[in-house]
Amino acid sequence: MSGLKGKNSSAMLAVSDIERAKKFYGGTLGLEAESREMGDVVIYKTGLTKLELYPSEFAGTNKANAVSFACGGDIQAVVDDLRANGVTFEKYDIEGASFEDGVHSWDGMLLAWFKDPDGNIILLHNS
Repeated sequence: MSGLKGKNSSAMLAVSDIERAKKFYGGTLGLEAESREMGDVVIYKTGLTKLELYPSEFAGTNKANAVSFACGGDIQAVVDDLRANGVTFEKYDIEGASFEDGVHSWDGMLLAWFKDPDGNIILLHNS
């Protein structure tokens, strides 16, 4: 039995205001929404995966990474583009990590965090 091995997955993210979220994810982040409608759910293409946004009273209550994006060697360019669109990057105290231009460098990894309008934490990394 293979279980879930080889099956696609997607991230589901709670938002408090779907119209505000559409402006942020579609406009600020530049994601492309799928054309199919699913009530108040909005589905964005993200590479070979999907990011599904849905309205919830619990939006932004997660205090850990909600979504991560693998940016490979383009991470600094992605950070620069998002910053130009108004995204503010978080600075976290990580032992042994340096921080420059919105990006943490730690043990060979490049990491950048920002929050959406609900406070959901989004991670960019160079994997």
